[in-house]
Amino acid sequence: MKSISTNQAPAAIGPYSQAIQANGFVYVSGQLPINPATGQFPEGGIQEQTRQSLLNAQAILQAAGTDLHHVVKTTVLLADISDFAAMNEIYAQFFAPAEGESASFPARSAFAVKDLPKGALVEIEMIAVTE
Repeated sequence: MKSISTNQAPAAIGPYSQAIQANGFVYVSGQLPINPATGQFPEGGIQEQTRQSLLNAQAILQAAGTDLHHVVKTTVLLADISDFAAMNEIYAQFFAPAEGESASFPARSAFAVKDLPKGALVEIEMIAVTE
């Protein structure tokens, strides 16, 4: 096992790693929409927060030597399930296939939860392959 860390994503706010690389996979911890440069959530709502969470996860994947095209599973936690469609618009942009590629989105689960840390509207975790 190898711990993955980058300053291009927010530091862990508890006793966990940004990601762990093991057996050809990268397990990215849930990413809150914290801008690593400011330590704050982006202004706006669910779409801006979704974008920031995905940018954070993307930076961690890059630090592990992989990218969003190698993500096999995501889990999206929402503070309000009525934000699902708006979140999904931004999510789809990040996982859209490159020109000339066939659509192959990762498997995904999405849940509404009672609360998220720091009052976030969304948190996203991922599993990616490194091969």
